[in-house]
Amino acid sequence: MNWSGIIIGVFAFIITGIFHPVVVKCEYYFSEKIWPLFLITGIISAIISLMVENQIVSGIFGILSFVLLWCIRELKEQTKRVKKGWFPENPNRKK
Repeated sequence: MNWSGIIIGVFAFIITGIFHPVVVKCEYYFSEKIWPLFLITGIISAIISLMVENQIVSGIFGILSFVLLWCIRELKEQTKRVKKGWFPENPNRKK
């Protein structure tokens, strides 16, 4: 029996679930200007995914890299949601 797909799927679910609130908090405290951090960590995760020989670990880093890159888009979408009033705007952030 091969459990690799199930293990990778569980980690995909967990990683995606973790980064949803991370995007919301990052937009609240740092605005969407923090997107380069997601880009750099996404690229680093992709490189690690290519370098690791273990199939499960490589898959997990591959998923992490694409979730981090997707977070860039979600940061921009979160900014739009804040402007619509769906999420609170940080009153302490200077405009």
